[in-house]
Amino acid sequence: MNLLLRDRAGQPWFHRWPAVSIAVAALLYAGVFALRMTTGTPADATMLFFELPIALLAVTFGLVAGLVGGLVAVGLMVVWAVTAHIDLSVLGWITRALPMLLLGVLVGRAADRLRTSEAERAKLDAAAHWHRQAVEINDSIVQGLSAAKWSLEAGKHERALETVTDTLDSAQALVSQLLRDAELSPGAAHEAGSLRSLSVLAQRAKRARGVTPRPSGPRGGTAHRTPRP
Repeated sequence: MNLLLRDRAGQPWFHRWPAVSIAVAALLYAGVFALRMTTGTPADATMLFFELPIALLAVTFGLVAGLVGGLVAVGLMVVWAVTAHIDLSVLGWITRALPMLLLGVLVGRAADRLRTSEAERAKLDAAAHWHRQAVEINDSIVQGLSAAKWSLEAGKHERALETVTDTLDSAQALVSQLLRDAELSPGAAHEAGSLRSLSVLAQRAKRARGVTPRPSGPRGGTAHRTPRP
């Protein structure tokens, strides 16, 4: 499984569709403002409903959006006070405006830190993934070539040729799988290019040994040899 490919289906709806989050927040602002203008008394805490769109924007887009959401709510509250001729004291303004601004800042900051943490974890997972692939390459290719070298030194040329053939088959299958993973990974063009070069070298080595490359598939099996002239 490619660890660099993020599973968007498992994310909350406001991360999958940020435009919908903006639309929902706008509807909430309009609904709360209309409710405040048409019903209740100035003593009612209707403005507290503004915390819903503020929190939604902060969680979806982070600190800046949370702060902007809080300022929008304060602006609508000022429009209500001017339109309805409401005279609030300094304490009344502070108790209504400050919680909205703090909510946007704190929730937005937490959302930003969470996204940063997830990005760092994805990098660590990717590094661990490629480390495992490097170990597998060492086990299947380097050790196979070492065994072929020992067979040649012992004069067992047929055994050495079979070992090289099996090793090249295994290398081609492994590189093909790594290529598929790299092509699915965002920003993995460098890895894909290196792996394609390795695959081409494996095929050339097969032709040089008189072996016809097979289509990539499961490891193992017997390679098809072409008779040498």
